[in-house]
Amino acid sequence: MDGTQASFSAHDPQPEPALMADQRFQPTPDDTALGPGAEAAENGPISIPQSLFQRASANRFRPVFAVAIGVLLAIFALNIGTAQAGWSSFANLFSVRAGQSSSAAQAPLQLDRMKPQKQAEALLELAVGRSDGAVEQISSRVENWQGKVKWDSQIATLTTAALNSSDLRVRESGIEVELAAYGLAKNSASLNYLLTTAESPDPAQKIWALWALGLMANRGVETDRIAQVLTAHLKDSDENSRRWAVEGLALTGAAQAIEPLLKTMHDDPSPTVRERAACALAESGMFTHEQRMTAVPQLLNYTDDPALDAQTHTWAFEALADITRQRLPNDSNAWRSWYDSTKGDSF
Repeated sequence: MDGTQASFSAHDPQPEPALMADQRFQPTPDDTALGPGAEAAENGPISIPQSLFQRASANRFRPVFAVAIGVLLAIFALNIGTAQAGWSSFANLFSVRAGQSSSAAQAPLQLDRMKPQKQAEALLELAVGRSDGAVEQISSRVENWQGKVKWDSQIATLTTAALNSSDLRVRESGIEVELAAYGLAKNSASLNYLLTTAESPDPAQKIWALWALGLMANRGVETDRIAQVLTAHLKDSDENSRRWAVEGLALTGAAQAIEPLLKTMHDDPSPTVRERAACALAESGMFTHEQRMTAVPQLLNYTDDPALDAQTHTWAFEALADITRQRLPNDSNAWRSWYDSTKGDSF
């Protein structure tokens, strides 16, 4: 990164009180309680931990993908390096010989002998490592993990790594495992619960629901409706809600989310929220490259929009660089000249 460009800074979410989930809610047929690692003591609350999803790339954007859902602050210390340290022992599970591919497709019998929690961990490790067949194995097994996989520090670390992958299919695998660990089936019961929780006066419940709604939308559960709900929350009075509505919209991967994210980047009074919107447009979340390219014309306008401050101008330049993979100076005329010369080209 050169000296003229500022990176996105990492904003740790504030500690939140433990989420108390409604004990009457039963999102899956086997009466599994909602939430990562949720253990429903008789007549007691469900405590849902936090995790911090921080990108490990060396790109100029260093966004934070975060979901603040409880009070397990120790998970904030987890990062991609921690996950990588754990991966070194995984090859032993499949007795991989030196020089051979550690393909999940080669070891279905070994996987079948594992408990669902270990299956999810092992396959997500392989998916992050781009092993052949891992994504497909997750897709074929994830429905059977409902009620059997719990949210813990290892799953938090692995979903961190998956959501920070440059491969959208790996990010999708992370979403699938996260939903399973939350106990959220991809059905109307779970959706209705999240929609209700997104209106909660409890900040911890609300921001978790906004995040989880994005996960659900990405997996095809009433995507358009969820995108509309999250867009409406961009007008909430509190900064945290707007920020997590941005994160949720990024997760949806819906084309209709691009315009409200652009508007938020331009109009939101909070620098944090504007930054998160810029990052969502640039590389976070689940948008395809083609979808991100549709934001380029407006981002060009933002680079010298007199209504915007210098920092937002810089975020617009950085978003352009990350989307197009061009390394031009922070000069509006240079970017417009380049864009005009490439109209009709594919990237």
